[in-house]
Amino acid sequence: MANANRTLTALPGIRVGHWTHAAAGTGCTVVLFDRAVAAAVDVRGSAPGTRETDALHPGGLVGQADAILLTGGSAYGLAAADGVMRFLETRGRGFPASAGPVPIVPGAVVYDLSVGDPSIRPDAAAGEAAANAASTDPVPQGNVGAGTGATIGFGNGRMKGGLGSALFHSGDVTAGALVVVNPAGAVHDPGTGGPLAVASGSTGSGFGQNTTIGVVAVNAALERWQLRKVAEMSHDGLARAVRPAHGMHDGDTIFAVSVGAGTENVDLTSVGHAAAEAFSAAVVQGALRARPAYGLPAAQG
Repeated sequence: MANANRTLTALPGIRVGHWTHAAAGTGCTVVLFDRAVAAAVDVRGSAPGTRETDALHPGGLVGQADAILLTGGSAYGLAAADGVMRFLETRGRGFPASAGPVPIVPGAVVYDLSVGDPSIRPDAAAGEAAANAASTDPVPQGNVGAGTGATIGFGNGRMKGGLGSALFHSGDVTAGALVVVNPAGAVHDPGTGGPLAVASGSTGSGFGQNTTIGVVAVNAALERWQLRKVAEMSHDGLARAVRPAHGMHDGDTIFAVSVGAGTENVDLTSVGHAAAEAFSAAVVQGALRARPAYGLPAAQG
């Protein structure tokens, strides 16, 4: 079907919402789950900006997420998670504690302060607005949400990046990915190896000013240690689409979640492969759906 949903929200129990401030060149994206889901994370960049990642360690007490935040605004943008928590608290969601449930909202940021107005960053109100906007509709892509101010490369040769989402099916396994494409490296087509978005003439770099962050979800019922492996393998998909990846100036972070019991006795390597393929495809979409903005060209303008 031409109108079939080929984005992360095609998986059951997932809604996605954006808050976009086009004039300021920033925004945030919230992935909401209908129930708390098993989650894990793998951080491979050397300059990450994250929240609640230790809570998802396979040996930790919590190991679940009510929502995941992807946001612009550098470390300032992590404040948007407070608004997502407020949204969830009013609905009685969260990890059970003696004084009431505490919503678990892990998150990661991209640096987008070099475009638009750096004095405006996603805050608690922005996070709550994104959560309120969440739906099961196909995910809007490109210059939206956390992809609003995303760029590819650095220096004078930068190009516009964006937010992308994709699905990949392998037998009974379905994996979906949502990615904010803001890397220091160039974006390539994993199938052909050809360049899609290459920053030409870039000179110099700024520490921690690039990163690719995202969420992968699978329909297999997996435990945290298995999801950690899925997150690890998803970075292979990132590296196939972004060259170089995981560098000193990137904060590459991938969250992995399980959203159902759609498969039994599944081979973990097959699930990780599907997640990596979905992540690669979402990176490509993030580059191709981006549109010129803030004086920067795009791969398809």
